[in-house]
Amino acid sequence: MRYVRFAVGEQIFWGELEEDTVHGTLEPGGTRTLANYHLADVTLMPPAHPSKIVCVGRNYAKHIKELGNDQNGLPQEPGLFLKGPNTLAAPGGHLAYPEWTQSFHYEGELAVVMGRRAHHLTRENALDYVLGYTMAIDLTARDVQKTDLQWFRAKAADGFCPLGPWIETVLDPSDLRIQTRVNGETRQDGRTSDMIFKLPDILAYVTRYVTLEPGDVVLTGTPEGVGELQRGDHIEVEIDGIGVLDFHID
Repeated sequence: MRYVRFAVGEQIFWGELEEDTVHGTLEPGGTRTLANYHLADVTLMPPAHPSKIVCVGRNYAKHIKELGNDQNGLPQEPGLFLKGPNTLAAPGGHLAYPEWTQSFHYEGELAVVMGRRAHHLTRENALDYVLGYTMAIDLTARDVQKTDLQWFRAKAADGFCPLGPWIETVLDPSDLRIQTRVNGETRQDGRTSDMIFKLPDILAYVTRYVTLEPGDVVLTGTPEGVGELQRGDHIEVEIDGIGVLDFHID
C-alpha cells in the first residue's frame, strides 16, 4: 500500500494511492472517506507530519572515505543529528539556493516513517513499529558544516529535507538500490545492504535515548557520490520498490 499526504486547495489530507487514484483517508491506514481524487489533480505534500527527523551520518563506508573522514576507521555506533519539521519540503518542490553557502550538496537517502510510538526497541521487533519507507534528500551546506560546532545551519535550515513522494508499506529495506541523479546524470548508485548500521540496529539505538512518535522520520545515511548543486539543478532520488523523489534548486 502507498500512503500519500496531499493538498486540495488549502486543505491537507491523507490518502491511499492505487494507480492514478487517491482514496481519501482519515489518517495513514485509516478508514477511507468517500472522497476520491485523480493523482494529477492534487498537490503531493511531504508524506509525514513529524515531531522530529532523526538522521544517521556517515553510515556508508565509501561515503566516509570520500569526505576524508576515514582516518579513525569506521564508526563504532551510529552518529546522530536532528532536523526539525521546518526542513520538510514537498516532492516536486523548489528551494532557492541559500545565499549564505558556497558549497551546497545533495545526499540521497532511504527514509523511514514511524507508525507506532517506539521506545527501547530491539533489533528483533524494530521494523514492526515502522509505517513505511520513502525517499529523502539531506541537503547540506558543506562549507558551513565544517565550521559549525553543531550542524544546525548546515543541515537544519528551512527546506533542507525534501521528502516523498509517498510511503511504501510493503517493502524489505535490507537490500535496495538507491540512485541520485542531477539533471539526468547519475551521481550516486548504492545499495542499502552497504549500510554500516542496518535499519533494525539504528532504530534500536535511537529509541534507547529518544522516543519516536508516530509520523517521526529517520534518515538512514547516504552512499558515496555526494556533490555540489548549482542554481537551476533538478535532483531525482530513486529507490527500488518505492519510486522517484524529484526536487529543484532555483
